[in-house]
Amino acid sequence: MKITIIGVGLIGGSFAKDLRLARFATEFVGVEANKSHAQEALKLGLVDRVEPLEKGIKNSDLVIIAIPVDKELEVLPAVLDGIDRGTTVTDMGSTKKVITELVKSHPRRKQFIAAHPMSGTENSGPTAAIEGLFKGKIAIVCDQENSGPQHLALVEKMFQVLGMDIAYMSSDEQDHSTAFVSHLPHAAAFALANAVQDKEDRGIIFDLASGGFRSTVRLAKSSCSMWKPIFEQNSHYVVNSLDVYIQHLQQFRDCIKNNQFDKLQDLILNANKIRTILEGENPHFIKNEEKIVKLYTKQQ
Repeated sequence: MKITIIGVGLIGGSFAKDLRLARFATEFVGVEANKSHAQEALKLGLVDRVEPLEKGIKNSDLVIIAIPVDKELEVLPAVLDGIDRGTTVTDMGSTKKVITELVKSHPRRKQFIAAHPMSGTENSGPTAAIEGLFKGKIAIVCDQENSGPQHLALVEKMFQVLGMDIAYMSSDEQDHSTAFVSHLPHAAAFALANAVQDKEDRGIIFDLASGGFRSTVRLAKSSCSMWKPIFEQNSHYVVNSLDVYIQHLQQFRDCIKNNQFDKLQDLILNANKIRTILEGENPHFIKNEEKIVKLYTKQQ
């Protein structure tokens, strides 16, 4: 199997590492616009060679698009135009509605699986790629009814090999959900980092910064080129999530300001319930291994 990875950074490079270790494919080709990243990807052995887009996707069994979502608006249609009839295409973008709307009438729409692995770090580039990044995490597959079963099965099998669980939802549901669990935390981290840097005595503050602060603000180190277009494409739901978050911040502030510490205690205890939620199993995340194996075997 030949896999073409467009964008050999944190996500694309980590896919290459784990899929190579799992012997999921025999050939890994990179398509990378950043020349230094291309050289690093080759040096690290993430891909066997780097080629231009048109050549790189030819005779490929699976094309993985792992680039910022604004760049994907240009690249995805070009990929669908240039692939062979049996090639499967999937993307790893954090927004989905804009992207799926873009190609909904494309004659090769059935060959595309809109996906989003819920995993990552604040680092970027090929050197940020790590083994096991996706193990135990959730892979969201969107609008699966619009994809051909054999193409869907190949992508499902890929996620299964990586040790991921699969959640199925519409593109709109995906954008709504990730606005709260992914996009909002990043927005909050960016705002927190700016708030602390705005302090005149920030040097002393940073000297006192503990693990709690560092873990909270860690996401603020995330790439602007990746996150600015995410906020742009999912602006409606991000604003909605920020409005809700700001309401809760104001409620928390008012309790402290007005000496309502019994109410503050209730807010903290209610927040503590997140532990039970995070440690429990979510029935909305569906794994259908029998279907995956059956369809994948049929395709082979």
